[in-house]
Amino acid sequence: MVKWLLIWKVPELRRKVLFVLAILAVFRVVAAVPIAGVDKEQLAAFFSQSQLFGLLGLFTGSTLENLSVVMLGVGPYITATIILQLLTMIFPRLKEIYYEEGEQGRQRFNQYGRILTVPLAALNGFGFLRLLQSQQVLSALDPLTLLTDIAIVTAGTVFLMWLGELISEKGIGNGVSLIIFAGIVSSIPAAISRTLQTWDPAQLPQVVIFSAIALAVIAAVVLINEGQRRIPVAYAKRVRGTKMYGGVSTHLPVRVNSAGVIPIIFALSILLFPGMIASFFSAAEAESVAKIATAIQNLFSQTSTLYAFLYFFFVFTFTYFYTAVVFDPKEVSQNIQRAGGFIPGIRPGEPTAQYLSRIISRTTLIGAVFLGVIAVLPQIVQQSLGLATLTVGGTAVLIVVSVVLETVRQIDAQLTMREYENI
Repeated sequence: MVKWLLIWKVPELRRKVLFVLAILAVFRVVAAVPIAGVDKEQLAAFFSQSQLFGLLGLFTGSTLENLSVVMLGVGPYITATIILQLLTMIFPRLKEIYYEEGEQGRQRFNQYGRILTVPLAALNGFGFLRLLQSQQVLSALDPLTLLTDIAIVTAGTVFLMWLGELISEKGIGNGVSLIIFAGIVSSIPAAISRTLQTWDPAQLPQVVIFSAIALAVIAAVVLINEGQRRIPVAYAKRVRGTKMYGGVSTHLPVRVNSAGVIPIIFALSILLFPGMIASFFSAAEAESVAKIATAIQNLFSQTSTLYAFLYFFFVFTFTYFYTAVVFDPKEVSQNIQRAGGFIPGIRPGEPTAQYLSRIISRTTLIGAVFLGVIAVLPQIVQQSLGLATLTVGGTAVLIVVSVVLETVRQIDAQLTMREYENI
C-alpha cells in the first residue's frame, strides 16, 4: 500500500495518471453529445429489444445508446485489428510483417488497421443509421444529411482511436482498452439506480447471492487470466574467442487464456445475427413469413436452452481457433532453435513443435471451458435470480478485470524501475 502511494509522489508517473484521467474525461464529454433528430423514447425501446446492439453498446462505451457523435466507439478499430490478425493465416507476407519484422513491422501492421478502420466505420455508420430510420428512431434523412452524419460518426471513431493511441503513447496502459473500460464502468451507476428504483426488500437474498457469484466470477477471471504453463527452455553454452555465451535456463509462458474475449465476440456475432435478420420480417404481410421469423427469434432468444448450448459450443470452438492464430507451435519452435535453445528432453525442430502443440491443446481446454461457462453464466443468474438490471455480462467482467490487471502491472513495473534507479 505504501508503495502505491508513491504514484502521486513520482512526478512522471503522476503526470501519466492525470493525463489518462483527462483523456477519459474528454471521452465521456464527447460521448454525451448526440447527433440531431433522435427520438429518445423510440431509441430506448429499440435497444431494450435488441441483443446485438446491446453487445455493440458494450464496446462503444455506452455511446451507442444515446446516439452520440462517437456512437460507434472503437468498435470498427477492434474489428479491423481482428480481421488483419485473421488474414495473417491467409497471407504469408502479412504474417511476416506482424511476427518477424519486430517493432517496425508492428507499427506498419497497426497503420494498416487504422486505414481499414475508416471504411469499416463509414459502412457501420451507414447501416446503423438506415436501420434506425426503418425503426422510426431517427427522422427521415435526406442524402446530404445522411452523408453528413456518416462523416461525423466516422470522424468520431477516428477521434477515439487517436485518444486511445495518445493514452498508450503518453499515458499508462492500453488506450483502446481503457476507453472501453471507462464506458463499461460508466454504465454501473445507471444499473444500480434502476435497481434501487424498483427495489423490493424481498429481493435481498437474491442480491446477496448475486454479489457472492459476482465476486467468485471476478476471482476466477483473475486466476485464469494470470494462469500460465511455464515450459522450461535451456540455451547451450557457446565459446567465442575467450568468452563464453549462453548456458542459461529460462521458461516459455503458455497462457491458459490466450484468446482473451475474442471468442465471445465471435460467438455472439454469429448467434445474434439470425435473430436480428428475423426481426426485420416478423411484421411481414405474408403470414407464413411472419411465423417463420417469429419462430427463429424465439429459437435464438437468450432465454432458450438451444441458445445457451450453441453459445457455449461456439465460444469453446473459437477459443481453440483464435489461440491457433496467436500461438503457432511451429513458429515458436523455429524461433527457439534459431536462438540456440531447446526444451530439455525434447529434440529440436518438429518434435518440439508437436510437444508445444500438445501443451497448448491441454491448457486451451481449461481456458475454453472457462470462457464458455463465463459466457452463459449471466443468463443462468438472470433467469434464476430475476435481477436483470444487475446481471454482469461475462464479456464486461473479462474486459474490466483484464484492463485493471494490465494497468496495475505497468504501474508496478514503473515503480519497481524507480526503486532500482535509486539503488
